[in-house]
Amino acid sequence: MATLVAPDHADPIADAEALRAACEGWGTNEKGIIEIIGHRTAAQLKLIKEAYEEMYSENLIKRFEKELSGNFEKAVYRWMLDPCEREAVLAHDALKKKEFGVIIEISCIPSSDELLAIKRAYQARYKHSLEEDVASHFSGDLRKLLLLLVSVYRYDSYETEVTDPKLVEAEAKILEDCIKDKEYNHDEIIRILTTRSKAHLISTFYRYEDISGTPLVEVLDSDKEFVVALQAAIRCIKCPQEYLEQVLTDALLKHGTDEDALTRVIVTRAEKDLGEIKERFYQRHSKTLEQVVAKETHWDYEPFLLALLGKKDH
Repeated sequence: MATLVAPDHADPIADAEALRAACEGWGTNEKGIIEIIGHRTAAQLKLIKEAYEEMYSENLIKRFEKELSGNFEKAVYRWMLDPCEREAVLAHDALKKKEFGVIIEISCIPSSDELLAIKRAYQARYKHSLEEDVASHFSGDLRKLLLLLVSVYRYDSYETEVTDPKLVEAEAKILEDCIKDKEYNHDEIIRILTTRSKAHLISTFYRYEDISGTPLVEVLDSDKEFVVALQAAIRCIKCPQEYLEQVLTDALLKHGTDEDALTRVIVTRAEKDLGEIKERFYQRHSKTLEQVVAKETHWDYEPFLLALLGKKDH
């Protein structure tokens, strides 16, 4: 369930003119910018960018980079990118910081076709492959896991796929045996996690829980990077919305606000499933995501995020 509130029909030429006016004069009209781009879909933004460049011989995103600053500029920059290019930029930024969790999100949450498009966008933008850069930034078992996750093409079809109960049972037992012996980096765990469809894996995770009496991620008992990465991959595959709600909780309610994580979740999910993530956040904390965002963010960054969250009285 998306949170973005956008009109069914928008005039890209009128929007381009209004955005030009918002960037002209003695001061930037940030409110005017938010009123437009905070209520346009990716498809509508693409038309606006094309119209703006044709009319003014100027790249709109680059103009925003000149006019805006801080967390607001960074959030606008990511929002204005085409979705696949946005994910490519997020992956590149994550690699520079060695944030393997973001690489796992990008590998495990999108569909296989979406991941393929992201990798193409990455190659086009940075002139080398995502796999190459993952390999150069990580090592050991963690590199092996990440490379397989970004490389796999899962033939997923949730509506039509019927999982094989015998195979689910067998692989749940393999997981149980490996984990019982604390062989978290066992080739069989990596094989199952990086070759099976998401529907099969979800059935296997639940079957493991039936056998062992404990969810798989809770049994993985280690704070080593590889095990943390395994847990993240399992959570992203099993229930992306639950995983991303945890990302938001950590970003907003731990020590200081993690604006990068907050921006990442909101701009990537506003047109997809941010509504469900918001509901999970409220159920867990008894306060709305909008309330916490308004408390923890400031200046123009705050109303922009609230617009993407669907808040109407910002």
